[in-house]
Formats: sequence, structure tokens, C-alpha cells
Amino acid sequence: MNNQAKLVLASSSRFRQQQLSKLGLTFTIAAPVCDETPLPRETPAQTAARLAEGKARSLSEHFPAHLIIGADQVAFCNGIQLGKPMSFEKAAAMLRQLSGQTIKFYSALCLLNSFSGSLHTHVDETTVIMRTLSEKQIQNYLQREPDALYCAGAAKSEALGAALLERIDSSDPNALVGLPILRLIDFLAEEGVDVLSF
Repeated sequence: MNNQAKLVLASSSRFRQQQLSKLGLTFTIAAPVCDETPLPRETPAQTAARLAEGKARSLSEHFPAHLIIGADQVAFCNGIQLGKPMSFEKAAAMLRQLSGQTIKFYSALCLLNSFSGSLHTHVDETTVIMRTLSEKQIQNYLQREPDALYCAGAAKSEALGAALLERIDSSDPNALVGLPILRLIDFLAEEGVDVLSF
């Protein structure tokens, strides 16, 4: 494919949409069909990778000659996989559990060429140390950052969630937001799409 390749983002996440739009690429957004339930004995990295690929593949019939981007993120702390809380109460409980803890975020990326069948996959591991949080801080944060309900671990690091964090260790700062941009640029280049040629 060339720089006119048709790109599809297999995600309903507006955070990933915002990330991808920063590259200046034209792309279509489509909601994937994928059961996000972790499988028994599956590691967090395996869950994230399987779901990212599953999201991309779920759209391949609808977009038969496209580059389809799938992504997923799983947070892991003290032996427990953490997804998106989706409610204020669950987010507050999650943040109490994570207060003062070290959390691993596994951000998976898949680029599927639905014409050739070529598949590129990557899982970025980000280590985050959470500050010790008071109940008042947790409540204030969730009231001021409602989008946290839709973020793994309830931590929207690119906004007010930065105040929750003491340290971040990652090879790609974009990955914690949900889309490993640096590796995506590599994958696109391998498919003939040079981001800087537009």
C-alpha cells in the first residue's frame, strides 16, 4: 500500500481517535465487535494483544482493502487485571486499591492489512507508581475528571490524572494514553505509509 492507503481505527475510544488524528492521517472510525472478557490463565499482556488483534479482525470483512488499527489496554496490579471502571463507585474503589501501588499497563497495538493478510503486533509495557491518595483526593479527582471512568485503572494520565502519578517508566509516552504511536509509525512504514510524506 502507499500513502493513499485507507486507514481504519477499530476503536470507539475518543482518546485513541485524538491520538491518531495528531499524525495528520485521514482515517475512518469503526466500532469493533469483540468480547473483552479475559480468558482463564491468560496474562494481561496476552489479553491486551488478543483483544487488539480481535478488534482489527472483526472489521476486516467490512473493510477488505484497508490498514486496520486495533488497540487495547489492560492494567495489572497485585495479581489483578483492571479494566475500565465505567462508574463513579467502581472508579473510586479502584483508586483506593491502587493508592501507593505499582501498576503495569499493557497497551497492545495491531495493524492488519486486510487485503494481504499482513499482521503487525506489539505490546508496550508501562510501569506506573501511584501516589498515596486520600479519600478526598480520590473524590475530587473523579468529580473533576469524569473521563476517568473510561480509562483503564481510572487514571487519565494525559489530563488531571497526572496528579495521581509519582513516576512513569515507558519506551513510548503515548502508550499509556492507549495507542503506542511510535510503533504504529513503524508498522505503517512497513506497509508503505510514510507519516512524514503527507
